Amino acid sequence: MTEQKKAYLYALIAVLFWGTVATAMKISLNYFDFLQLLFLSVSVSLLTLFCVLVYQKKINDILKLPARAFLKSAVFGLVNPFIYYIILFKAYTILPAQEAQPLNYTWPIMITLLSIPILKQKIGFKNFVAISISFFGVLIISTHGELADFSFSNPLGVVYGIASALVWALFWIYNTKDERDEISKLFLNFLFGLIYISIALSLFSEFPHFSAKHYFGAAYVGLFEMGLTFIVWSLALKKSEQTSKVSRFIYLVPFISLIVIYFVLDEEIQSSTLVGLVFIIGGLIFDNLKFTKLISKLKNQRKKNRLFVL
Repeated sequence: MTEQKKAYLYALIAVLFWGTVATAMKISLNYFDFLQLLFLSVSVSLLTLFCVLVYQKKINDILKLPARAFLKSAVFGLVNPFIYYIILFKAYTILPAQEAQPLNYTWPIMITLLSIPILKQKIGFKNFVAISISFFGVLIISTHGELADFSFSNPLGVVYGIASALVWALFWIYNTKDERDEISKLFLNFLFGLIYISIALSLFSEFPHFSAKHYFGAAYVGLFEMGLTFIVWSLALKKSEQTSKVSRFIYLVPFISLIVIYFVLDEEIQSSTLVGLVFIIGGLIFDNLKFTKLISKLKNQRKKNRLFVL
C-alpha cells in the first residue's frame, strides 16, 4: 500500500470516528451533566495522549520545555478543552443532535471571518458568497425551514452552537501558530484543561457516580472526539502528498453523523436539517480555496518568525 493510500485510509477512519461522536455525546448527556461528561472524557483523552507520548518516548522532552511553553498551554487549555467543550456540550444538551452538529460545523467559515481582524486577510467577493451560502444553511436549520416567520426554534441552543464554532476557529488559528509537537502540546493543553474542569466540577456539580455502561459513553467521547481520532487524523495529514487530498474527507462527517443519529438516537431527520446542511457544506466547499491558502499562510508565518502571539 502506498503512503497516499495509507493517508486516505487514516482519513476515512478518522472521519468515521468523528461521525459517531455527536450521537455518543447526546447519549452520554442523558446520564451526566455537561461538566461531568467533560471531566470524564478529557480524563480518558489525557490518559490516551500520555500513553502515546510514552510510546514515542517524548515525556522527557515535555519536562524540558521552557516555562513559556507551559504558559501557552495554560491559556490554550482554558480555551480548549475547557471553554470550547462546555459550550459545545451545552448546545447538545439543549438542541437535537441533528441541529447541534451542523451549527458547530460552521467553524471553517468562522476561521475565514476571524482571519480578517487577526491575520489582516482581505475577504473577496467569492468568500462573501461562500459565507452567505453557509449562514443561509444555518438559518434554515435554526428556523426549521420557516424562514418567512424568522423565528428560531431554540435561540439559546443556536447561540451555543454558533459560539462553539467561533471558539474553535479562534483556537485553531492561534494553535496553528504554535510550533510545538502536536501531540505534546495537545497533552499539555488537556492537562491544564482538566485542572480547570476539576475546579468547575467541584464548585458547580459533583463527581459522577460510577456506572460501567455510562462511563463507556464518556470514554468513547474522550477517545474518538478528543484523543485517538486526532492522532489518526495527524497521521493522514503527514502521509498525504498534499493536505487538500485528505482534508476534503472532513465534509463527510456531518452526513455520516446524520445517518448514525437517525439509526441510533431514533431522531427523525427533518428536511430542513438536510437542506440547511447542504447549504453549509456547499459554502465550505466554495470557500475551500481561501481556506487552503489560509492554512499555508499560517504555516509559512510559523516557519519564518517562530513567534507566538497570545
